[in-house]
Amino acid sequence: MQKGQIGVTTENIFPVIKKFLYSDNEIFLRELVANAIDATQKLKTLSSFGEYKGELGEMRVEVKVDKEAGTLTVTDRGIGMTADDINKYINQIAFSGAEEFVNKYKDNANSIIGHFGLGFYSAFMVSSKVEIRSLSYKERAEAVSWTCDGSPEYTMEPCDKSTRGTEITLWIDDDNKEYLEQARIDLLLKKYCRFLPVPVVSGKEQEWKDGKYVDTERDKVINATEPAWTKKPSELTDEDYRNFYHELYPGQEDPLFWIHLNVDYPFNLTGILYFPKIKNNLDIRKDRIQLYCNQVFVTDSVEGVVPEFMMLLQGVIDSPDIPLNVSRSYLQSDRAVKKISGYITKKVASRLEDLFKADRADFESKWDDIKIFIEYGMLTDEKFCDAALKFTLLRDTEGKYFTLEEYRTLVEASQTDKDGNVVYIYATDPVEQYSYIEAANAKGYNVLLMNGQLDGHFLSMLENKLEKTTFVRVDSDVADNLVPKSDKKDSGLSADQISLLTTIFRSQLPKLEKSEFMVSFESLDPAANPVLITQNEYMRRMKDMAATQPGMGFYAELPDNYNLIVNTSQPLVARILGEAEKALDEKISPLRAAVNADNEQLTAVRAEVKDNKPTPEQDAREKQLMESVEKSRKEQESIISNYAHGIPQVKQMIDLALLGNGLLQGRELSDFIRRSVEML
Repeated sequence: MQKGQIGVTTENIFPVIKKFLYSDNEIFLRELVANAIDATQKLKTLSSFGEYKGELGEMRVEVKVDKEAGTLTVTDRGIGMTADDINKYINQIAFSGAEEFVNKYKDNANSIIGHFGLGFYSAFMVSSKVEIRSLSYKERAEAVSWTCDGSPEYTMEPCDKSTRGTEITLWIDDDNKEYLEQARIDLLLKKYCRFLPVPVVSGKEQEWKDGKYVDTERDKVINATEPAWTKKPSELTDEDYRNFYHELYPGQEDPLFWIHLNVDYPFNLTGILYFPKIKNNLDIRKDRIQLYCNQVFVTDSVEGVVPEFMMLLQGVIDSPDIPLNVSRSYLQSDRAVKKISGYITKKVASRLEDLFKADRADFESKWDDIKIFIEYGMLTDEKFCDAALKFTLLRDTEGKYFTLEEYRTLVEASQTDKDGNVVYIYATDPVEQYSYIEAANAKGYNVLLMNGQLDGHFLSMLENKLEKTTFVRVDSDVADNLVPKSDKKDSGLSADQISLLTTIFRSQLPKLEKSEFMVSFESLDPAANPVLITQNEYMRRMKDMAATQPGMGFYAELPDNYNLIVNTSQPLVARILGEAEKALDEKISPLRAAVNADNEQLTAVRAEVKDNKPTPEQDAREKQLMESVEKSRKEQESIISNYAHGIPQVKQMIDLALLGNGLLQGRELSDFIRRSVEML
């Protein structure tokens, strides 16, 4: 019998292991099974090299729960260990058996999992005692037993084990009795070991008999040893890929398409990434992609391993260059992991471009489903953005698709403004904005449909990427001004006429919550609507972006600002103006004259002030004149407003414009309907 102390630098190694090495104590089972697989793969490699000439026999790993004894045992028929091996790989924690083995057989040992020493010690997170019983594959080797109770003290002695391989028994401590439940163990094995390359057996298959489930004689194999990503793409059919997807994500719709990753330089990486149907629901979950190391499940929290926009994808990534026993923060800072992230980005972009080139019609049919993924990628990853510019599509309101280059060629001639900017006109709701789209089309303009969840951010990004390009929503101005070819036309009205019409129309505006209107006048096509409502492109875009982007709350709190544009060339507007001037001239002309006279006196009083220091008399006189002007103006507004209330056509024109923009609701809508019936 040999007794001794484990070769560590501190006697507190076990508390450190329990607290810091792994984020969750359930990982112990993954580590022990992974080590058993490792030992099995090592023996297979030695056999293939002729260094082991014995019979391999049935190569599998068994996990056995003995609830009465309070033990959990993991058994393999792999390479086994001698007393010297245990001294080197167990008693000296710093060593890794797999690392040394891979260095020796690196050209043919790609599936060695590794990090045995630290992985083994995770067993003490849940155990009061651990025993190793092992018999090496080497000729004339003696079986050895090693026991430790979680302190640096251990006991090692010969034992009577007669079968090759290693058997590790854990006496589960009082705080972790859940690991003596077969259902709990099976759940963990399916989580971490479902795709391991060697069969993992856990108990027996069950069947329903006499009103309950009972064990059969058949061993229950937990894992599929050859998952799809370990095969060559040429060996798989589309149906194979779909079946594997449904194995990973039961109950989901078929994926749109997939990307099979396979690289061996400058790092090893395999996997399959699927494009699910995500449409316009930006649902970034953290468990869509599963990360494996040589078919051992590592994590489904892959932030830092794949770019953020890839969180919209689903599937599997497997790389032996990603260690099993490290923290997530290490993964995010590891150089190899960063290279993997960059490769995946490049591969996905390349695959999308290939699909676009191979079958554009099919790519267009899928565009609406993958658009949010591509836009999200372009917004968050510069390299992906540059690559995606080649296959990004724009869709117009007629349902036609264009690449960015194609679309610029289409609209450049007709939609270039006076400053040389190509204006991309877009709609977000083809039903609500129908009249604006129709007016733009009548001018010969093409209108894009930008109704995606990220389109507000996306078009701003395109404005920065594309030279001399600007986006304007189709309802941000009248059709004549969407692509400014010259300065706006004068309204053709005098200052008194503008003042009169402003009061008439402003007095009939409804009071909408968190909304403000500015009344303006333009001489448009006589056939155009008498009143149009537009919304400033910049402010509306900022408010839209504020809804999905933190830090822009200021814009979200601002009221909606609308422009109420009165078409002074429209016959009905001209008639209302003429009738108002005729009806009100006798009442408001004296008030205008009084305002003008008071203003002239104000100018004179202010001119008399020296060094910007008015006398008390000048102050009093200025205040009196200003009050007189304000009184005359209010009287004018009152007279004009009372008059406007008697002209239902004004309210009707405004309400028609509001209705066309989806702004007429509640009582205002009910009044509009009643008034329409009366006017009929």
